[in-house]
Amino acid sequence: MFEGLIEDYRTHAGLCPGFFALAVHRFGAWRYSLRSRLLRAPFYLAYRAAFVVVQMLTGIEIPCEVRRGRRLKIEHHSDIIVNGNAVLGDDVVLRNGVTIGVRRTDEPGAPVIGDRVDIGAGAKILGAISVGDDVVVGANAVVIRNVPAACLAVGVPARHLALSR
Repeated sequence: MFEGLIEDYRTHAGLCPGFFALAVHRFGAWRYSLRSRLLRAPFYLAYRAAFVVVQMLTGIEIPCEVRRGRRLKIEHHSDIIVNGNAVLGDDVVLRNGVTIGVRRTDEPGAPVIGDRVDIGAGAKILGAISVGDDVVVGANAVVIRNVPAACLAVGVPARHLALSR
């Protein structure tokens, strides 16, 4: 857990709201490693309290159930919501106003985000879809379909444009 915290600190270049949200996320995920239910209970209460405090102070909601890769960077805090069933790859960048979650409450499934994905401010990625590696999601885009690798997703609903290399 501590190696991950050091990596998060380096990724965010210090103590910032994104770092604190990820520290609470790591703590919540770590408590699942405790086998004893009796021992895990007080850590659950500490996690829930820390989660609520960080959520109120930063506007970032990343539950401990989210599976995420390394070096997740929260570029700007506020209004960031990630569904607990979402999967985030390595080197993903989130900006303010991003929502990654279910499309409708009665439909199961959450997005799977690939590696090196840059998600612009206000973007919404909804439903049981996948976003490929090296994708850029434009600001305020609403992504409701799969996005292939190395694309730019822009618009409402998002259209996919190939990125030139």
